Amino acid sequence: MKKITILAAAGVLAACSGESQDVAKEADTAQPVAAVALAYPETRMGEVVDTYFDTEVADPYRWLEDDRSAETEAWVKEQNAVTFGYLDQIPYRDTLKQRLEALWNYEKVGSPFKEGDYTYFYRNDGLQNQYVVWRKKGDGEAEIFLDPNTFSEDGTTSLATLKFSKDGRIAAYSVSEGGSDWRKIFIIDAETKEVLEQPLVDVKFSGISWKGNEGFYYSSYDKPDGSELSAKTDQHKLYYHKLGQPQSQDTLVFGGTEEEKRRYVSGVVTEDDRFLVISGATSTSGNDLFIRDLTKADAPLVPVLTDFDSDTYVIDNQGSKLFLVTNREAPNKKVVTVDAANPAPANWQDFIGETDNVLTASTGGGYFFAEYMVDALSKIYQYDYDGEKVREIALPGPGSASSLGGKREDTTLYYSFTNYKTPSTIFAFDVAEGESSVYRESGAQFDPSAYESKQVFYTSKDGTRVPMLITHKKGLELDGKNPTILYGYGGFNISLTPSFSITNAVWMELGGVYAVPNLRGGGEYGKRWHDAGTKLQKQNVFDDFIAAGEFLIDQGYTSSDYLAIRGGSNGGLLVGAVMTQRPELVQVALPAVGVMDMLRYHTFTAGAGWAYDYGTAEESEEMFQYLKGYSPVHNVQPGTEYPATLVTTADHDDRVVPAHSFKFAAELQSKQAGAAPTLIRIETNAGHGAGTPVSKIIEQYADIFGFTLFNMGISELPES
Repeated sequence: MKKITILAAAGVLAACSGESQDVAKEADTAQPVAAVALAYPETRMGEVVDTYFDTEVADPYRWLEDDRSAETEAWVKEQNAVTFGYLDQIPYRDTLKQRLEALWNYEKVGSPFKEGDYTYFYRNDGLQNQYVVWRKKGDGEAEIFLDPNTFSEDGTTSLATLKFSKDGRIAAYSVSEGGSDWRKIFIIDAETKEVLEQPLVDVKFSGISWKGNEGFYYSSYDKPDGSELSAKTDQHKLYYHKLGQPQSQDTLVFGGTEEEKRRYVSGVVTEDDRFLVISGATSTSGNDLFIRDLTKADAPLVPVLTDFDSDTYVIDNQGSKLFLVTNREAPNKKVVTVDAANPAPANWQDFIGETDNVLTASTGGGYFFAEYMVDALSKIYQYDYDGEKVREIALPGPGSASSLGGKREDTTLYYSFTNYKTPSTIFAFDVAEGESSVYRESGAQFDPSAYESKQVFYTSKDGTRVPMLITHKKGLELDGKNPTILYGYGGFNISLTPSFSITNAVWMELGGVYAVPNLRGGGEYGKRWHDAGTKLQKQNVFDDFIAAGEFLIDQGYTSSDYLAIRGGSNGGLLVGAVMTQRPELVQVALPAVGVMDMLRYHTFTAGAGWAYDYGTAEESEEMFQYLKGYSPVHNVQPGTEYPATLVTTADHDDRVVPAHSFKFAAELQSKQAGAAPTLIRIETNAGHGAGTPVSKIIEQYADIFGFTLFNMGISELPES
């Protein structure tokens, strides 16, 4: 069984090749190579004022929250016209796009998995907008099973989830249109690919978990009044769909009453079809837990946990014996066992105990696998069902290994290994012998031996020791003139572990430095590390990021003239907060799909679920003042010289609604005292990131890198 992740960060695999000279030698002081005249669209200022604890707060751009209004639509078009007019004048923008396309264009194949009589795998021939699902029977020829590139003409409809019935004869898959979190679920005969019934609609934040061959569980919200892209959704419901019946007759399993009201609900069936496991959460951290014995008619829901004080899920079972992964009284997580008849925490027994490192557990081939993060790098151990350690699994080197997982009867499992300079390689693991062999090497034309990736530790403002990985070409001269992207996230217990990407490889090929610190708020050192970057301690995250930039400058990797900061979603908030607190620290700011209005974030879509990390402006005057003190929208000051800024967002982002970015860009444009551009690039027919077509990704990064280098004074790119 696998844990259903409610919020996930989207990643891009990639590669690059070629040698080049450093690009940062063109100018002693970074500044745009050519003066580009900018006339920003006039953004109307309204008169909306909110009152929080007797404090009045103006919100002049409230009207930009209406994503359905003609005025907002016109504003988006005008902003894009200015932004793309500016980007069009960057002389090497097309060259960057061509390099990205050339280096992206190699075959990419995922790990195989068996369903019924077929072995399935995902494949992209190079520049396809979406990965294609292929399959083969035995030693037969491979054939296309699902091609998401045919779902829409422009490639913006993507495959989100694919799950098969127990015997592999029926497949259910969900699709996202235009990047939205709202999904449709299609049900097909896996052999003939014939559509069996009308698709399920209005599904959101949902897995698909089959009960045998009869039907499956899925989750959704009632469709909200108003805009489905921005209106609040906060009561998630779990349904059971029996094959052959209309969606209107689906059984509501959990979440339909006030007592069962949860913002996030998931339902997962154990591999032996014995138990339904229901997890409910009111925020992105902490869940309650229930089980139902599916072998008994009308069996009741049995509570395992009735509070939200831990993150706990069932990973497997042997008959009535449950195996749970939890951070309850174990901030770095452990695996415990309990009998399903009396599953309360008082009866839990340690199975794989807590260690000094954060645990991620998985199962497959009749074993447990414990992956630990040691300073954000992977170590994996194999355990049997008696809890005895079998072996440590030898990995190729420092980096990230994906979880080893599969079905109980599998004899070979697959995992991928990567780091910031090593393209992802897939390994086959023999569960009995404990040996790994290369299953598929990456086809990326990239030579890792020409690059180095070094982990350093630096000291944050309050004395906390923070790790950071710095990757660049060998022979880098520490003269303070290397274009550097400092990337961060720092939130929601999400860990930034090293992984290879084409876009980062292109940046390093150009002589750039790519640095990633493991900020507080993330999960790299467990629950305590996460909590140290939440609510009234959120400033720790910004301080950690600022200290990372100062370290890179002090050590000569770069200087403020050649430093860019980048982050997305919660990382977009990070960039927005840091650039308003320390505008002189960086030359370029690249906030992507960011949470920028901290006083109102919880009023949109599922934003209220982020309160564990952020708190809300209504909960106390102290929390209101704290949020207002760093909220990017509320801390843009007139008369301040802000760095060159390219805000990026998408018109169909219903996770972090684009109004956050709209309002922040409007504030910057009205108050920027310096000559640096403050632009917003709004992708159309796209969402928060997952499922974005390759063509759009390439165009976006050509613009981001072009904007960054241009505003660091780089006049031309080196020859490959």
